[in-house]
Amino acid sequence: MLFCTLEEITPSLLHGDVLQDADGPQALVGLCLAQVCCSLDALCSRRTDGSMSLIWAPPFPQEMADQLLHMMATKGLLNDTTIGIFRNCKELRLRRASIRCSPVSAEAFHLALCPHRLQELDASWVSGSLSGANVISGLASNKECRSSLQKLSLNGLQLDWQAVVVDKGVRVGFSSLQGLRALNIANTDLTDSVLEDICTLPQLESLDISCSAISKLTALLECKNTLRSLTAHRLRQLDMSPAKLLFVLSQLHVLRHLDFSDDHFAVDDSDGRDGDETMQQLLEGSPHVLPSLVSLDISGRKRITEAAVRAFVEARSGLAFLGLLATGVSSCEVLSSQKNLKLTGEANEEQVCEALRRYRDRECFIREALIHLYNLTMDIDTPQPDMLKLVLRVMQSHPSSLHVHLVATACAFNLTTQDLAEAMPVSLLSSTVTQLLYTMKTFPNHQQVQKNCLLMLCSDYILQDVPFDKYLAATLVINWLSSHEDPTLQRMAVAVISILVAKLSAQEITQFSKNVFIMKQLLAIVQQKAMVGVVDSTLKFALSALWNLTDEMPAAARNFIECQGLELYEEVLESYCTEPSIQQKLLGLLNNIAEVEEMQAHLMEEDLLEHILSLLQDSQVEVGVRYFAGGILAHLTSRPEAWTLDEELHTTILKQLHASIMTWTHMDREMVSYRSFRPFCPLLQTCQPSGVQLWAVWAMQLVCSQNMSHYSSMLEKEGVTELLKALAAHPDTHSDIKGLSESILSMAEQHQKIHRI
Repeated sequence: MLFCTLEEITPSLLHGDVLQDADGPQALVGLCLAQVCCSLDALCSRRTDGSMSLIWAPPFPQEMADQLLHMMATKGLLNDTTIGIFRNCKELRLRRASIRCSPVSAEAFHLALCPHRLQELDASWVSGSLSGANVISGLASNKECRSSLQKLSLNGLQLDWQAVVVDKGVRVGFSSLQGLRALNIANTDLTDSVLEDICTLPQLESLDISCSAISKLTALLECKNTLRSLTAHRLRQLDMSPAKLLFVLSQLHVLRHLDFSDDHFAVDDSDGRDGDETMQQLLEGSPHVLPSLVSLDISGRKRITEAAVRAFVEARSGLAFLGLLATGVSSCEVLSSQKNLKLTGEANEEQVCEALRRYRDRECFIREALIHLYNLTMDIDTPQPDMLKLVLRVMQSHPSSLHVHLVATACAFNLTTQDLAEAMPVSLLSSTVTQLLYTMKTFPNHQQVQKNCLLMLCSDYILQDVPFDKYLAATLVINWLSSHEDPTLQRMAVAVISILVAKLSAQEITQFSKNVFIMKQLLAIVQQKAMVGVVDSTLKFALSALWNLTDEMPAAARNFIECQGLELYEEVLESYCTEPSIQQKLLGLLNNIAEVEEMQAHLMEEDLLEHILSLLQDSQVEVGVRYFAGGILAHLTSRPEAWTLDEELHTTILKQLHASIMTWTHMDREMVSYRSFRPFCPLLQTCQPSGVQLWAVWAMQLVCSQNMSHYSSMLEKEGVTELLKALAAHPDTHSDIKGLSESILSMAEQHQKIHRI
């Protein structure tokens, strides 16, 4: 049986995001490709080198082949073995390829991707032996790629330029890819000489050289007539005076987007001084400098003045975006009147959310934006699913950053607290909780991160109605509980465990209940509370968790006995004799023990059973307590061959069972839920004493009257309907039992009629 009273709980597809749109169902193509990803072993044969090859495949639409590659990468399935399926260029034609963050070697890359006539390639943060030099030489080996490739991202890759292959005596470089329009080489070992080669590209429109070791930007003058977008975030080794730097930038006549932002968390406050001065001069200068500019990002530049920002904004009516996060000037009065100007900053929700959207891959700005979002959402009272999506996405983008997860988990709690969670799309909450579990796993020893995650999990709605890996959650919480004794966190953790255990599948709870450590942890909490005689939610949740953990689980029942749980419960049962809420939970677990035949011998203690009998007989005791007392006694007296105590006590119990049950009043409140009626089947046999039969049919009539939709199929599948019919028809069955049996059968029939209609 499960304790279920919860009132104690407190408070483009290729390049699209990994997060599914929470407002609608998955596209059919996505579901089909996901199935292909899951079935690769069955669909593929192996080549002699171990790589996979599809046994058979129709020619995929080109976009679908791109999507399959991208999905394999995002699911962590792409490697030297699986990428082999793309060697088949006829059935799987790639144009826009993404192998981002995948462990792919140079050889596998050459064999699988280089034969394709690629238009776009994202090889950012590839973790295999693949270098930028390997990518360039491989692509350049395909004559079609030299002209077809328009977009290339090598973000986070080691360029290893010395290893570039020489083609017929000529060193292959970026300039070999004459069709390139957009190039991202941020976070690489880019050098000034390589930049010079890049800038000779005849069609280069977009260039990202952020976080590189560039010292000069003079090479940009070579592409001044084509370059429309320049991203140069955090160029810490740049060695140019403000005058020279501004001169180079001013020559980029067609530049529309300039990102010259900086990392404001720099240790040395003098870093970036020349860059700050250059941007200050640009802001104050003539609008004829960079006349096409519609987007400027100077976030993190701490020496920018409000006067300069005002002058810049007023002089450029066509400005569409201005990045001012961590500059101290995002509250500049002139900005509030610019309705069509998008801003990143910290002045309001719009600026902060824009920062989270634009800077997802920049930890320094994400940390800053999250701090402001946390402050803005402290007292939020309206659901903000778009904000929660942003928080989730930045957590996914920075899986190992403690700074990001510390604040992001706090923001997630703010956005889902109280009734806010119920207004969120369930799929969004599911993804968020899944990410929180990953966070708990990644930072197991950081108390505040764990507390933030527990605060969000400690929600009745989330625990009951949101799908996520409840087994993993229960395991993480119980492991965390073992090393922390903070009363507030302990209460939350035990509350979460008590409900999660009730939500586990039979297979999961079987696995969970085998862990003696879990039983010891929960019993230790009960003992700790009982020693000081307190009645608090932590004690109640621990008792509920133990109750749910032993439900139809012989292994858990055995662990309970071996961990001296029975002795502890006997003591607690006596010391909390005036606390029905505690007694009910104690007796509920003992009821679970009594259901297990091989465990019944442990309950054959005369003092214990006489105490339980006294609770059954006492009319002053709540019906809920008497109900579970009756269940224990019914199970123990149902097997005369196993009874080892005085026969007179056996007879007295049977007589009192019938007499006491007939005095019970019907309860409207659902106090118990059953996984199955299987433990009742032995009690419903026509040969059983009337007291045993009566407790079983009274219990079933109670729960069926409260939730027949849950129990209707159970009655049929488990053969209970036939047992009830046999009881009702048997001449020796007591009239009280016949009446209740017929009532249950009637409710079941009525329920079936309604659902047939």
